[in-house]
Amino acid sequence: MVSWFSKLVVATTIRMPRWFVKWVSRRYVAGPDLADAVRVMQRLSKENACFTVDVLGEEISSMEEAQYFYDEYVRVVNAIIENKLDASLSIKPTAFGLLIDADKGFTNIKNLVEMASKYDMFVRLDMEDHRVTEETIQIVVDLHEQGLTNVGTVLQGRLFRSLNDIDSLEEKLGPMADYRICKGIYLEPEEIAFSKYSDIVSATNSCIDKMLAAGAYCAIASHDIPVIKHAKSALESFGMGPNVDDPRENSGPKRNSKGNGYEFQMLLGVRGPLRRKLAQEGHLTRVYIPYGAKWYEYSIRRLQENPTVGAQVAKAFLMPWTNRP
Repeated sequence: MVSWFSKLVVATTIRMPRWFVKWVSRRYVAGPDLADAVRVMQRLSKENACFTVDVLGEEISSMEEAQYFYDEYVRVVNAIIENKLDASLSIKPTAFGLLIDADKGFTNIKNLVEMASKYDMFVRLDMEDHRVTEETIQIVVDLHEQGLTNVGTVLQGRLFRSLNDIDSLEEKLGPMADYRICKGIYLEPEEIAFSKYSDIVSATNSCIDKMLAAGAYCAIASHDIPVIKHAKSALESFGMGPNVDDPRENSGPKRNSKGNGYEFQMLLGVRGPLRRKLAQEGHLTRVYIPYGAKWYEYSIRRLQENPTVGAQVAKAFLMPWTNRP
């Protein structure tokens, strides 16, 4: 349960001047430019982390904007290669034009995935709200059918449909299915999603179990102790874990820069000590690195969607020496 104090901090922060929000966001956003993201990744590489890079921005109003995101991601690919970074891409389909021109949006995504495949680089399609859930999953299926298997999607535990989506993708993609599973940040209608924390955690854990049983690659994106504890227990039940080759007979081939059938993922600036502990235990840990001109909009949205960040904001302000992401 979110404390009244955290809610108060969030409500106050989003009403503060832009400079203050920028001060707060520097923990959670690499910066406005690609060079900022590269510097953060170079620093965190020393902590045995790998990365997935997100150019901030979601829904757009023109295909000209979609072209900007495509071009910027091309720059990201080149920067990853030039700087020898262990990183993949995270993209939002709506930023590529999915809701404006579905065909052109698909072509933009396909072209980027093709470019990434030349460098054996993985592309994750971030899952946005329920308006594009079906379309996002279908893009992954279509790309796999065209031979581009270096792409996977995100499923959100809170959605009622997610367990069925795992069954469907297992049938269509087999062991090449590759997921990021998270609780989900979008507040969806109660007709299609769980709303109680305990129900969301339980549903997310069920998704993890089903993904592992299906032989899929499972990127566990959570900062929640109950989810992480369950994931570690589930991995052990399948004989999976640090420094162990994936023993599942139905698993797919190991990908470059991937774990042995699974990994843990966390947002930049969130629960760094927990991430480092998982890495010390030998688990592959991947940090979500957002950057871009839309840092302000992203920061406000994160605060509103996750009020528990409020306590972290207060701690960073009152005890800055503890502000180590």
